[in-house]
Amino acid sequence: MKANISGNCLIKTATSAIATVSILVSVPSLALADTSTISAKPTKLSEATKKQNIVEIASSNNSFTTLVAAVKAAGLVDTLSGKGPFTVFAPTNEAFAKLPKGTVDSLLKPENKAALVKVLTYHVVPVTIYAKDIKSGSTLVKTVDGSSIKVTKTNKNVVIDNSKVIKADIKASNGVIHVINNVLLPPDLLP
Repeated sequence: MKANISGNCLIKTATSAIATVSILVSVPSLALADTSTISAKPTKLSEATKKQNIVEIASSNNSFTTLVAAVKAAGLVDTLSGKGPFTVFAPTNEAFAKLPKGTVDSLLKPENKAALVKVLTYHVVPVTIYAKDIKSGSTLVKTVDGSSIKVTKTNKNVVIDNSKVIKADIKASNGVIHVINNVLLPPDLLP
């Protein structure tokens, strides 16, 4: 499926930091790991926050206004507010700002809804995966969109494709959010 976005825009998007949200059902390929080696420290949240779903948490944080606007435009609010469980790799506003000029505006257009859904679901895995559950090394994990992302744990970092997890384990009532520093793009959206 090709989006109604210029090829140059997508190539530039792919070339400039591409990365975001997803770890999937290959839970057997994920093993307990020593959390002391993960630099993305788990976030301590109040009991009230733990009762909020993924969309409510993102909506209450000014770092995710672009992500929330995209989730609304894609019609995914009900899905990501639902029972889950989900692991969401959430790009910040700064991550979206790294994309080539016009990319976000183009994706938010109604005629590009299918491409936007694909991008967002590439950031979601249909199981709950905490940072401590990721073993050292690399593994491919399926996302909700059906593609695979490369999850790598090194000495002190967790990297999803080319995006670093900068804040891990924000617990929600229906899963967990890991904040990432780049937007992930599914390979089949690239020219």
